[in-house]
Amino acid sequence: MIVCHCVVVNDRAVVDAVRGGARTLAGVCRSTGAGRECGGCVFSIKRLLCEHQPDPALQEVDVAAS
Repeated sequence: MIVCHCVVVNDRAVVDAVRGGARTLAGVCRSTGAGRECGGCVFSIKRLLCEHQPDPALQEVDVAAS
């Protein structure tokens, strides 16, 4: 699915950036080029970043539920 239409970045590229070490929205945007034009995609990027964050301590729902 295309996440950033301005520079044609898909969700797979965002997930790959997170797996490659991007841990912040700015890091994902730097890595993929997404979010630099209109900014309409930043909420989708942030959602993908949170969903694929490798550090379980950063997942508030899992920590709060345990």
